[in-house]
Amino acid sequence: MIPSLPALFEGLTAVEATVAVLAVSVVAALGMEFVVLRLARRYVSATDSGYDDIVISSLRAPLVVTAALAGVFVLTQVPAIRSSVLVDPQLLDDIFGRPSLSVIVLVWAHAANGVVNQVVAAVNEEGGRFDFAPVFSNVWTLAVLVGSAGTLLWLWGIEITPLLGAAGVAGIAVGFAAKDTVANFFGGIALYFDDTYKIGDYIVLDDGTAGTVIKVGVRSTTLLTRDEVLVTVPNAALNAAKVTNESAPQRRRRVRVPIGVAYGTDIDAFEALAIEVVQAEALVLDSPKPRARLRSFGDSALQYELLCWVRGPTRRRRAQHELNRALYKALAAADIEIPYPKRDVTVTAAADGPDPGVADGRAGAPSPAADEPAAATRDGDRAQ
Repeated sequence: MIPSLPALFEGLTAVEATVAVLAVSVVAALGMEFVVLRLARRYVSATDSGYDDIVISSLRAPLVVTAALAGVFVLTQVPAIRSSVLVDPQLLDDIFGRPSLSVIVLVWAHAANGVVNQVVAAVNEEGGRFDFAPVFSNVWTLAVLVGSAGTLLWLWGIEITPLLGAAGVAGIAVGFAAKDTVANFFGGIALYFDDTYKIGDYIVLDDGTAGTVIKVGVRSTTLLTRDEVLVTVPNAALNAAKVTNESAPQRRRRVRVPIGVAYGTDIDAFEALAIEVVQAEALVLDSPKPRARLRSFGDSALQYELLCWVRGPTRRRRAQHELNRALYKALAAADIEIPYPKRDVTVTAAADGPDPGVADGRAGAPSPAADEPAAATRDGDRAQ
């Protein structure tokens, strides 16, 4: 589009073309400032989101600067000015053409870096998710710097192919040397966009590690266990592991309290007493209401399970402790038995004592002690 703009000023003298281009540039800049941006601000002010306000405020400077400096660049390409004997075309490009485009590139790079960093920080702050804004911002800033530097080198006619080749070789070397760090970094990005958890969530890993997420960094995630011990888990391992988020989609969690009562117990009275005990516990939520469920007929007891809800996953153990204590006292006061396993053992003994053969394991067989004299007598008869 830009190369075709100078053709609009063909047939004009150098002075006429200069005045016309400058007039168009000033009108475009003023129109961008007082018409386009004003209408855009009025539109975004009616929305609930603050992200569009960030975008409009960040794009104001590059839009106005582009509208003004684009005219300077077009002016350097007008045939009447380039063919003027008073101006060297190469000097015109070096003094006005390339510098104006360079300023436009730098302004847009600064705006792109600012708008993305502000949006990422706002999302991170609003949602309470990962502490990922510094990481993402640094990566985006690096990408903007590399892109703008390459564009500026191209504008000034500097060969960048050797630089790209060297950067490729360096990237391969860095990738092999820091493959674990790279894997952890991209693992963290995957966890962020999958919305697996956020800071403050209580998670349980498939190896039994459990804790509250307090920090998510470039390489690892830090958990605070119930024993107040910090556990650092690499993001790559978290990305490959089975993660149970006990704080999502809501923080309340169900508590299951198993209990057995003796056969013959009035189950209606027991259930009413158990529900009354559970409802009296301060850690238990009133809604959903507690329930008592008969799960199975055990060997020695009727196996019940009491179900209730607490406000967060970290309160379940304390609630189980308090409920077990209260239930034990209440059942003891109501004379409801909590049975322990019972076994009936029957012992039968003969009236005249045990049979010697039975004691030896051979029913009806004579004892070895009784055989020995008889054998000796027979041997004596043969000797005689």
